[in-house]
Amino acid sequence: MNDIIKGCLSNDRDCQKALYERYAASMLGVCRRYARHGLEADDMLQDGFITLFRNMDQYHGTGSFEAWMRRIIINTCLKHIRKFSFQKENIGIEETEITKVEPEVLSQLSEEALLEMIDQLPVGYKNVFNLYAIEGYNHQEISKMLGIREGTSRSQLVKARKMLQKFIGNALNAFI
Repeated sequence: MNDIIKGCLSNDRDCQKALYERYAASMLGVCRRYARHGLEADDMLQDGFITLFRNMDQYHGTGSFEAWMRRIIINTCLKHIRKFSFQKENIGIEETEITKVEPEVLSQLSEEALLEMIDQLPVGYKNVFNLYAIEGYNHQEISKMLGIREGTSRSQLVKARKMLQKFIGNALNAFI
């Protein structure tokens, strides 16, 4: 792997291709969580790898290369969202009664169904949910990444969870 990274540092196209082929699928999964559709995810992935190759000299070999790359890809996705202003959606959430869902019932939902539910969230909710629940960032980090207040990050996470609970409840009612 170090040889591929060194090759990428010297703009070796074969090494760049090898790096892309090794990580494209997993990084596309990251992009898909932030994109509204597959073509947008593809664009985010391409922009992310361009940014990665342009900034390879900033990776100093300390820490996980994949974690460093994931952060670049996430930041590229967020930049893409800001650029196209999808974040300016203003969607409220009505009061919903939260019902307790048993874990064994949740296991009936596929991973794909859960990802589709996350995709249905308004962009702001979706981004905060992904960054917090999936990527593991805290609200302070999220607020800096998205240019919002910590309180807004917390609020959007709560609203995202409520919305997801409603979606899950509706899906589970379809099983019954």
